[in-house]
Amino acid sequence: MSKKDPEKQQERKPWDDNIRTVLVAFVLALVFRSFAFEPFHIPSGSMKNTLLIGDYLFVSKFSYGYSRFSFPLGLPNFEGRVMEFEKPKRGDVVVFRVPTNTRVDFIKRIMGLPGDKIQVKEGIVYINGNALKRDPLPDETDYTDNHSAKSVPAYAETLPEGKVIHILKEYNKGDGPADDTQVYEVPPGHYFMMGDNRDNSRDSRYLSEVGFVPEQNIVGRASLIFFSIDGTASFDNPASWFTALRVNRFFKLIE
Repeated sequence: MSKKDPEKQQERKPWDDNIRTVLVAFVLALVFRSFAFEPFHIPSGSMKNTLLIGDYLFVSKFSYGYSRFSFPLGLPNFEGRVMEFEKPKRGDVVVFRVPTNTRVDFIKRIMGLPGDKIQVKEGIVYINGNALKRDPLPDETDYTDNHSAKSVPAYAETLPEGKVIHILKEYNKGDGPADDTQVYEVPPGHYFMMGDNRDNSRDSRYLSEVGFVPEQNIVGRASLIFFSIDGTASFDNPASWFTALRVNRFFKLIE
């Protein structure tokens, strides 16, 4: 039996090490993404001004335990959640798979818990028959599709548990697309989601598009903005990439 050439073995070893390093890095990244934190990009303005287009954030996978949608490719024939450290709470900002199309991720705020009755009347949210207290804030500046500035009324809204969230309400009460709704009774094991940009959010108020969200569809809780950039950066102007950075939003906790 012929002996292997030690020099050829030595030549192949660096390649073996590189492949092994890449595989280990891939496995570690997959484990981190599956069990700890998943990066998520904000593509729309439905959560302004809590979350802005161009925000990049981490979604905590372990906060509510794991479901089939907690994993990158999903797990067929796996129902419910396991290893639940806590239940989703009203006011949490969460990423979830849309019930009407589970290939799509949405990010909204939990407004209704299982068993709650939710209704919107003249733009005011009612939970179990009680109107949420809403105090005016200074107007926020937003931008139209053609990039012209506009002022949008902002409010501090107090949830039943005492948490205060900031919302935008572009239209006068009663004029918005979902300012007057039916009473939604949240089924057991489901949640009612709404965007903070109330007149520009497709959420649980639209039953045929989103509707009530099963607990297992929740991917995780949005916890931290780690990077943010506005839409002004251009490859024709390299310096614009620095001015486009929203540094004040880096490493900002999501409330």
